[in-house]
Amino acid sequence: MNIPPVPRGIVAEIVSMTLDEDLGGRGDLTSLATIADSAQGVFDIAARADGVLAGVQAAEEVFSQVDDAIRVEWLVRDGGELQAGAVAARLSGPARSILTAERAALNFLGRLSGVATLTRRYAAAIAGTGAVVAHTRKTTPGLRALELQAVRAGGGAPHRFGLDDAVLIKDNHVAMCAGAGEAVRRARAFCGHMTRIAVEVDRLDQLGEVIEAGAESVLLDNFSLEDLRKAVAAAKGRVVLEASGGVTLETVRAIAETGVDVISVGALTHSARVLDLGLDAV
Repeated sequence: MNIPPVPRGIVAEIVSMTLDEDLGGRGDLTSLATIADSAQGVFDIAARADGVLAGVQAAEEVFSQVDDAIRVEWLVRDGGELQAGAVAARLSGPARSILTAERAALNFLGRLSGVATLTRRYAAAIAGTGAVVAHTRKTTPGLRALELQAVRAGGGAPHRFGLDDAVLIKDNHVAMCAGAGEAVRRARAFCGHMTRIAVEVDRLDQLGEVIEAGAESVLLDNFSLEDLRKAVAAAKGRVVLEASGGVTLETVRAIAETGVDVISVGALTHSARVLDLGLDAV
């Protein structure tokens, strides 16, 4: 699986803040007090539940920043499936340093693997329909780059990363412009032809208006299955049609089968359960 890396500087900054938070000014008092500086060890990172691995880049950065003498052999990479009990990585080197890095590395791996695991479940649920599942901006503050990388590891599609990526006109923008079509026209006049414009609609009768105004993507917010099918019949191939709003694992297949192109799911990042991984001495 080809998963683009997050720029090293971004990951380094996130990890540095994490380690500052964990180590404070005095470091790992327990490991300093109980483990000799010369002690070497071998440890395995293993899954305690089934899931999809993500967060390798962040974990590697943790080990590197704590002690570049820590050696890591990954047996599974981002996007790889893990069964409970499977070893994801073997660490060797200074035991004190490995245990100092343990929690920070596992926090990244657990959180990001949880995102990848949930995304994989959604992607599997709509397999064969032609639709893709995409993330939203409902991410953990400061961790968006890593969480969206985890969505990719799980088989999800990229969406807008930030507010400067594209225009996405939502209901409050529409309200301030006295209409969806007018909001699209203002956006096109402001941004020019090189910027993609998407708009959210919550009624079927808005669809023709926003397409005529120049929208290239239309988010069909909380549409019924019947109205999704009507929207697809009216506009498939003219614009990208995205279903959004309250999507669950129980409903996503039926939504995909209406013929929409994209299904955006905030739960991929805001409701993913941490995948339980642990580190144990070998």
